[in-house]
Amino acid sequence: QVQLVESGGGLVQPGGSLRLSCAASGSIFMINDMAWYRQAPGKQRELVAAISRGGSTKYADSVKGRFTISRDNAKNMVALLMNSLKPEDTAAYYCYASVRVDARPPSDYWGQGTQVSVSS
Repeated sequence: QVQLVESGGGLVQPGGSLRLSCAASGSIFMINDMAWYRQAPGKQRELVAAISRGGSTKYADSVKGRFTISRDNAKNMVALLMNSLKPEDTAAYYCYASVRVDARPPSDYWGQGTQVSVSS
């Protein structure tokens, strides 16, 4: 089985920064895409940023220029550096990974979520 464990959430003032990390462990053959999603109370889960195995990235318009996603393939880790945080960034942030455990097609895995709160 595969587990994703996030860390780095917390409370920060507007304009501040946080760095989220996510480590994948278990029976991993290869990880394809990795991403960060977020879900605010009463809203649907939305994609924040994604990164391919080769390093190609995409971002939600609302975070472009403020957030940076990165990954370490050797360590099966993905990170999200969040700068210039705004109150509207407040949400539970979830790590996602498309993981192959063997030669069969990949499966989707999710972390348990980490809370990010932006408030003065």
